[in-house]
Amino acid sequence: MAENVIMESSEEEDFYDASESFLEPRGEEGTDTPPQSDYVPPPGEITVLSAGQETVSLGLPVTDFCVGYTLQINYYCDTLLMRGSIVIEDCSIVEVEGLIPGTEYTFSIVRIADNGNRSKEALLRVFTEPSPPVQITVDEANTESLSLCWDIPAGEVEHYIVTCCSEGEIVQELTTDTNNLTISDLKPGVCYSLQVSVKLRNGRISKPTVISAHTKTRLESLLGDLVLERHYAEKLSLSTILQIDKRTISDEPVKCNSDLPWYFLKKLMMVNVTARNVKCTSVCESTSDAAPGNTELDFDDLFDTLHLGDTLNPLDIITALFLCSDGFVQQEMALKMSMCQFSVPLLLPNCDTKQCTLMLWAMRDIVKKYRPQSLLESKGFTEDRVVVSELPLISFVRLGECSMSKSEILNKLLSNSQQYHDTFVHHNMECGDSPRRISNGLTEITWYLPCGNKNMDIFSEPVAVANLRGDIASCETQFYFLCQTSAAVFVFFDTLDSECELLTNLHHKAQIFLVGNHQSTRFSKDALKNVATKLSLTKDNIIIKTNQKNDADFVKNLRETVSNVVENSKMKMRIEQMADIAHELGIWVDEDSSECQTAKENADAIAAEIQDILKYKDAQLPLQGQIWKDLTCLEKEEFRLRNVGSENVEKYKSDLQIQKDDLRKQQNSYDISNAMTCFIKAISSPGIERCYFLKWLRMNLDNVSREKLSDLREQYKKKCKDSENKEEIKDIDRQLSNSSLGTEHFFREMGQIYEASLSLPEEDRSRQQLQHLPKLCAGLLLDGFPLELVDGDASNIPLRWVSDILSQLNDLVPPESKIRVVTVLGVQSTGKSTLLNTMFGVQFAVSSGRCTRGAFMLLIRINEDVKKELNCDFLMIIDTEGLKSPELAQLDNSHEHDNELATLVVGLSDITIINIAMENSTEMKDILQIVVHAFLRMKEVGKKPKCQFVHQNVSDVSAHDKNLRDRELLLQQLNEMTQAAAKMEQKEENKNFTDVMEYSPDTGNWYIPGLWNGNPPMAPVNAGYSEAVYELKKNIIQTFGGCDSSANNILDFTEWTKSLWNAVKHENFIFSFRNSLVADAYMRLCTEFNKWEWEFKKKMYAWVTEAETKISNFGKIKSEASDMTEFLNDLKSEACTVLTEWETKILENLKKYFKQTEGHVYLVEGYREDFANSAKSLRREMERSVANQLTAAADIRQGMTEVDRIKENHTKKLEGRVCALIEECRGKKVKMTDKEVDEEFDKMWNKTVKELSFSKQNITDVIASVYCHLRKNLSQKGSCVSELLDQTRLQDCGLVPFKYTAEGFYNQFKHKLSRLFNIEDHVMALQNIADRIIMECTDIITEKMNRKNNYHDTYIQEILHKIDERLQDNKYVKRDIEFEVSLKQHICGIAARQFQKMHEDFIQKNDPQRCLNQNKEKYHADFKDVFHKRDQCQKKAEEFTKRCLRPAVEDFVNRSLGPDIIGEMLLSFEFSTRMYFQYSVLLDLLSKRNFKDYLSFICSYEDYVTKWIFDRILEHSSKGSTISKSEDRHLQSSIKSINDAIKGAKSGNMREFIEDVCHKLSGELDMSKDALDAFMILNNATPEQFAHCLTVCVKDMEPALRKKFTETDIQVKLQNLYVKPEKELFTKVIGCGKLCPFCKAPCEAGGKEHKEHFTSLHRPEGLGRFRWRWSGKLVTDICTSLVVSDASFCCNETNGEYHPYKNYIKIFPDWKIPPDASLQASDYWKYVLAKFNNKFAKAYEAEPADIPATWNKITHKQAEDSLKVSFNVK
Repeated sequence: MAENVIMESSEEEDFYDASESFLEPRGEEGTDTPPQSDYVPPPGEITVLSAGQETVSLGLPVTDFCVGYTLQINYYCDTLLMRGSIVIEDCSIVEVEGLIPGTEYTFSIVRIADNGNRSKEALLRVFTEPSPPVQITVDEANTESLSLCWDIPAGEVEHYIVTCCSEGEIVQELTTDTNNLTISDLKPGVCYSLQVSVKLRNGRISKPTVISAHTKTRLESLLGDLVLERHYAEKLSLSTILQIDKRTISDEPVKCNSDLPWYFLKKLMMVNVTARNVKCTSVCESTSDAAPGNTELDFDDLFDTLHLGDTLNPLDIITALFLCSDGFVQQEMALKMSMCQFSVPLLLPNCDTKQCTLMLWAMRDIVKKYRPQSLLESKGFTEDRVVVSELPLISFVRLGECSMSKSEILNKLLSNSQQYHDTFVHHNMECGDSPRRISNGLTEITWYLPCGNKNMDIFSEPVAVANLRGDIASCETQFYFLCQTSAAVFVFFDTLDSECELLTNLHHKAQIFLVGNHQSTRFSKDALKNVATKLSLTKDNIIIKTNQKNDADFVKNLRETVSNVVENSKMKMRIEQMADIAHELGIWVDEDSSECQTAKENADAIAAEIQDILKYKDAQLPLQGQIWKDLTCLEKEEFRLRNVGSENVEKYKSDLQIQKDDLRKQQNSYDISNAMTCFIKAISSPGIERCYFLKWLRMNLDNVSREKLSDLREQYKKKCKDSENKEEIKDIDRQLSNSSLGTEHFFREMGQIYEASLSLPEEDRSRQQLQHLPKLCAGLLLDGFPLELVDGDASNIPLRWVSDILSQLNDLVPPESKIRVVTVLGVQSTGKSTLLNTMFGVQFAVSSGRCTRGAFMLLIRINEDVKKELNCDFLMIIDTEGLKSPELAQLDNSHEHDNELATLVVGLSDITIINIAMENSTEMKDILQIVVHAFLRMKEVGKKPKCQFVHQNVSDVSAHDKNLRDRELLLQQLNEMTQAAAKMEQKEENKNFTDVMEYSPDTGNWYIPGLWNGNPPMAPVNAGYSEAVYELKKNIIQTFGGCDSSANNILDFTEWTKSLWNAVKHENFIFSFRNSLVADAYMRLCTEFNKWEWEFKKKMYAWVTEAETKISNFGKIKSEASDMTEFLNDLKSEACTVLTEWETKILENLKKYFKQTEGHVYLVEGYREDFANSAKSLRREMERSVANQLTAAADIRQGMTEVDRIKENHTKKLEGRVCALIEECRGKKVKMTDKEVDEEFDKMWNKTVKELSFSKQNITDVIASVYCHLRKNLSQKGSCVSELLDQTRLQDCGLVPFKYTAEGFYNQFKHKLSRLFNIEDHVMALQNIADRIIMECTDIITEKMNRKNNYHDTYIQEILHKIDERLQDNKYVKRDIEFEVSLKQHICGIAARQFQKMHEDFIQKNDPQRCLNQNKEKYHADFKDVFHKRDQCQKKAEEFTKRCLRPAVEDFVNRSLGPDIIGEMLLSFEFSTRMYFQYSVLLDLLSKRNFKDYLSFICSYEDYVTKWIFDRILEHSSKGSTISKSEDRHLQSSIKSINDAIKGAKSGNMREFIEDVCHKLSGELDMSKDALDAFMILNNATPEQFAHCLTVCVKDMEPALRKKFTETDIQVKLQNLYVKPEKELFTKVIGCGKLCPFCKAPCEAGGKEHKEHFTSLHRPEGLGRFRWRWSGKLVTDICTSLVVSDASFCCNETNGEYHPYKNYIKIFPDWKIPPDASLQASDYWKYVLAKFNNKFAKAYEAEPADIPATWNKITHKQAEDSLKVSFNVK
């Protein structure tokens, strides 16, 4: 209801309140009768029922009249000049809508009758309700203010009324003209109710809009400024703060407060003592002149002070970070702060909850070493965790305001004159004078630890010092806590309350010392005296700074007092014990969480059982003891075969495998120990509890080890004094080495349990129960825990365990996550772990007596903002044990161990940091030799790691320049080491270190100052050390960003780990290295190259087909402008252009391929030249082949020219005679019968044929021609060749099988002996070569014969070239000239006879007389058609289609189909590369399990493969769809070309039309000359009609040919193909055709011009017919094992002398036979020989082999799996 409603009459205005007044009707007085017809009663009493913001509801009295009226309501607003009107039926309630809020409206209401008469109007004024403010928002909430804003409501606003209430009471009421307001002077952390009303200019006030808002607490406010609010609930984790992001690698200054905590953490994690110097650049800049050039003196500016509210106190930032971090970050921060000699939080306050927390867990990991007075003489030291050390605690507090800086005094107290350090933040430090917002109540602690030097030690005994921030009056809980835990509490004050209840009512254990400043104006002696009396203080308990004392004197006095307390106090307490006092006082303890306590119980349960470490290991961790070391020795012996002696290699390896199985059984015989059961259960607990457990266990184990090592060191010292105790010293030394016990030992045991379980059957329950273990460790690795990669005690990697963990890790991270790897190598105890910890903030073990053994890996996340820049998702850090370790130096294989470790970690790394010491040249040389060796090995296997040399303890700023000579010396030594390593690795082409890797002495060396700034234990970390390490870190990360090669994914890293470790187990690393990533990269390269190569060949096949067609059609239809020679030269020139274009294309593709960063292409960089040479070789081969084909085609066509001319003359003469006969017969007046016409034609034909001269075709003496080419081919071979050729006629050669016999009695006897023992001697080797060459040449002869062309000299040239090529391929088999001559005579004899027959058949086929007689019937039919004047168009069209077009189209399809089939087959897996082909053939053999197939494959490899390929083509083609599609495509192409030719042909006379059609088709279709000539005879068809008929015939020809193609047998199709798919595929997959010199396995190297032959899977030599000389048993040895054994071989190439397998490369330099990567690698052939042993023996006429025991256990599936592994098939 409106408050003010105004009604008006029509005559005068009166103002009323609408709630109390009504409008009176204005009718005549006493009108009680019904209205007259012209009278309309007024509306009567009007009531304002409601007035809203936009609506007014009016009430009218109901009339009793029967007359119908309407109401007209007009309304307007004077101020807004707004009017409106509505007309409605007469009713009691009227609603008016669409009004403006807070506005005065005048309503005029008139009643209107049906006849139009109107009543008197009634006027009414009404105010609409004002709109309250809408959408009030709190823009900003601070600790003492709230900023509001709201939308401007409708209406004329005068001002807004803002009321602030708290708990129902009005706190403030404000007005404002604007729609925003900041309410100040509020209390922090209070919820306020805020009401906003609108007052309009008309005095109306709206209803209030209410919103509630909290002021921020001081903590919320600070966290808001630091943008840490989210982390107050979701605590910061270590993985978050250690991840690498833009801040990690940029030096951008802090620009805003939100950067401050991250800047602090970044510096702190790198142990940088400048971490607390936190200030924004915006604040710093504000203190300097706005304009640098402004030098005017402004005194006001000189005295302006910086507004302290703009900066944050470092203590607030530290407090905020501790509050926002989880326990592990707090612990890491406390540890790093302690290393920087910063004080660390003891009691952490929360200013919001008024609750503080004892930071016991945070300090758990702080370990301190010091030398107290008691150990001064013995030079011993004490090392312990600070939380368990019993030390006196001296606390310093403040009461009220104090003019002295307590913290600054403390810093002076704890620092000697030579080594001042700001342990506590104080007022005079950067930002130290900024007001503290949340850190009041913070109690910090630090420790003073003596070094044992009386001149330097301030206190002779260790002491803890606590410092309470803020006034104890507001921090009573903290003060009480310190009084209960401290030996003494020093209270700083300026003034004291004489009552001072805070001090006097205290029941405390600590001595109270009062420290006052007499210089303060507020100092009161009386008050001091009263308090001292109440506290019963002596003079010694009161320290006053007087005017006579300067700071130094005052500090000295204070120091003496503290020293007395420390020396005399018996009040010593461990921080652990303080937890009980904290609980009593209601102080939280950070270790009280259930997860922490449960984890502690679990860790304590394990540690409690440890009495004697060595016995504990034997009892609780038995699997990693001697058994694991024995397994390691057996694994290495499997690879090195050092002790095989004269024993059969494979039997020896089988025995080793049995021993390994026995050891695994022994491991499985142990039950899982109680300790391991507890350990596995604990690490299976939820995430945070698991982390607590591992931390507790690590600390417990460190404590145990430290205690044990301390005792052993003492014993060692005592025994060393007596030189006779050598054995005891040795025993103690051994105990020192073995007394280390850490979490890595438990993980190591877990790995052995897991690996042992894998030797159990898959269905075994024990095995299944342990399958989850790798996933547990993968989760830990992802959480940032270090994981052991190399077991330092056994010097081995549990490969299956590590690879399964990494595999599980790969499943846990996003797919295809990339990693980069950084490793450090160097001498033991040179700070490698510390370097990594400082660089990346990680936690590799660095405690005393815990030198890293083996290698550990740790994962760091890369933040999203730099992932693209660095091209990786994780950084893997690998920490290694020191090289040249004294513990290992006494072992014989220590150098070998160092080499193994260095090779592994360098191979895994993207960047290796080499820690070297310039001062020890001998040691440095040893290290360099190891490192260079590793880099050389990596270069040779395709890996290109980078390195950085780090020189520690070099602090001079000019070190880089001064050490120029040292760097040059280092490079010189590196070069020397490279040459030495290259000689050892037989890679002597590497002369300099820069040949091995990219290295610059200027950019590859880093000089890092010493770690400590001063003398430990009180020395902080040197800021120069941190900064230098940071620069190194930046350089490393920037190097990653600039890497050409892509990062590995986790599975790639796993593969590198396996392959590198397997290779280092061999004596010859480079020779032994096999890596599936390299194999995979090589396979991809081969696949790509094969595609390019086939595209090239396919293009040339198509081009040659077209060129041969053009040559064949040359001059057929009409005479050409040029002669054949010119035409041929043009084609050859065009061929050269096309060949060059495609050669360039392949080389460009190769270049692009090696530029890509994905796919590990850098690993196969060494093969780049081979493939480039193969491309050039392919071009040369294709050029020779194309030239030969074009020359042969042109010569054959040229040879046909004379025959064609004779045929043409005969045809013309016959055509003339036929035409004359037609005229003659038509001239006869008597109509001739058909018989008479036929007789006349026969007479004419016989007469004409007799008259024609048929000169006999000259038959070439092909045999003589072949002989001539043979003699020419052998002309350079010496004078005896002529005699040898003359001994036998060529036509008599090749009639009987070729057989090479030894010359001389001795050679014949030697050959017979070799045959007796089935040893391949010189004669047999040459016979095998000859057989292969004869078979290959016979195939060429057959192919030429099938084409039924005329003979050409290029045919025999091609055969002789093939023989020379194959003989060159086998150049290592010695042969004499007699062998070569007899072989060539044999092959040429066969070829000569075959080619002679082919030539004679061709001559006979093209004899003019024969061709003429063949066309007699056609002439006869055409004669009758012309004679009877029949229309020949349809008939001639059919004839042209049938005799000319159809054969040409069929020929075109047959020529095109071959390449299509090849292309289809090459798309299949089995033909994509040679290696996959071998895999497919062997897998097929395995699936068939047929001995005869195996025998055929081994003994007749090429025959078997050829048949296998043909069967695959047959199988593929039999499916029909592929070939049918190709046939249809080529058919449609031909039909389209024919139709286009018909449409585009000139339509002059018939001959011109046909010539034009044929000319247009001359490049595609090869039409018969005879058929064309015959078609043109007696042809009287008209071109237009003939074209129409021909189009119809061609259309009918298409389905007819399609039907024929469908019905033709696939084998017939394949035989008719011009390009034989099986031949081309055979050439591609057979490659170079070389066989392993020992087991005869085929070479699989890609490209033709490879320098090195290799095969993926070698066989037992017995499968290649080798048998033992005296027993006759088949040999089981495999060449991949023999090449690392001490066995020897004897063959033709060694001239019958024995040669060691290890040096086989001297005899067969182009073969690479690396040893098996694993014992299971050759399982396939082992399975085959074991299965068919007796059958092979029978077939080879030998005794069955002695099959090793393990071979008989190989299953069919294992054989198949072995095949997949060998050929890298996923």
